[in-house]
Amino acid sequence: MTEQSPRERLMTGRSWEEFCDAIKSAGQTILADGSPTDPLDRAEGFRYVTRLARTALEAFIEHADPAAPVLNRPVHETAKIGADNPDNYYQHANISGAYEYRIRGKRNTIHYLDFGTQSPGVASTGDSEQGGHLDAKDMQIGPDGRFEIVLSCEPKPGNWLRMTPQTTALIVRQTHLDRSKEIPAELVIERIGGSGRPALLTPEAMDAGLKQAAGMVVGCTALFSNWAKGFRDKHVNQLPKFDDSISMGAGGDPNICYYHSYWQLAPDEALVIEATPPECESWNFQLDNHWMESLDYRYYTIHVNKHTAVYAKDGSVRIVVAHDDPGLPNWINTVGHAQGTMCFRWIRAASHPQPTTRVVKTSELAGLAR
Repeated sequence: MTEQSPRERLMTGRSWEEFCDAIKSAGQTILADGSPTDPLDRAEGFRYVTRLARTALEAFIEHADPAAPVLNRPVHETAKIGADNPDNYYQHANISGAYEYRIRGKRNTIHYLDFGTQSPGVASTGDSEQGGHLDAKDMQIGPDGRFEIVLSCEPKPGNWLRMTPQTTALIVRQTHLDRSKEIPAELVIERIGGSGRPALLTPEAMDAGLKQAAGMVVGCTALFSNWAKGFRDKHVNQLPKFDDSISMGAGGDPNICYYHSYWQLAPDEALVIEATPPECESWNFQLDNHWMESLDYRYYTIHVNKHTAVYAKDGSVRIVVAHDDPGLPNWINTVGHAQGTMCFRWIRAASHPQPTTRVVKTSELAGLAR
């Protein structure tokens, strides 16, 4: 059989059929052996696939042209990937190492702001490489809070974000301490020497976009499902340090020390986590579902950070994960879940102390009151 060209694939409907087949195959991950059979986990699993499809189509169809990049929000309150941080305002743009770009921005009051360039594979295959990283604390910013950044493969004066010939994505992390008060930075990106207008859609571009979108949905579903199963098999209700090389391969922040794991609690059990935070930019702990989606932080207290935590007199912090409010500080709500993943982060920390964990009966929690 003669291999069809991208145009022929699109015109005959093969591109679309393969995209639909890929989405269907991603759904099989939700049903695979070892995946949870709880009705809530199953429902969230299929919702997760629909969210990934929505995110992937936005990234690779609507905002695909690196010659006219757009900063969009691939991860937010109703689209979640890989233990998304509830404190973060994530942004992404498709770019290319073949071009040079300029970001113009206003810093505003967001607590933490950084930029990274990545090669293919972010949050889908786990084998991406970071080309460059730029932290707001290292940037030249005007007295009015305005700044410019140049993205290029060759060094530039001023605020420069390194790219490589393999670069395909810009990732921006803006991290809140107090989401109710802080204003995210205002950012726009442009290709230097470009018109700002994306190219007209072609059959070839549509074929390529559908392939990339399908790859992201299938890749993300498989990657993070495998992570979750691995956490569950090795260290339930513990918080070991995560391998830095793996986190970076999935688009992690080099300023962050991650502790990914799995939690599982009976109706009469609670998880107690204790640590003494070091000097750091920030830290947080969050509870996720099995698919590594943060639980709904819009309506429930499912995470705690450096600003929101209640501390003991000695500077330590105790976090209590429980199904019902025990009347203790730093309660994390399981929101009807019996199990899932979880993540602890130290952000630009002077040291990385190991959080301790223990499972107790809920009847014992009253004895922990300070």
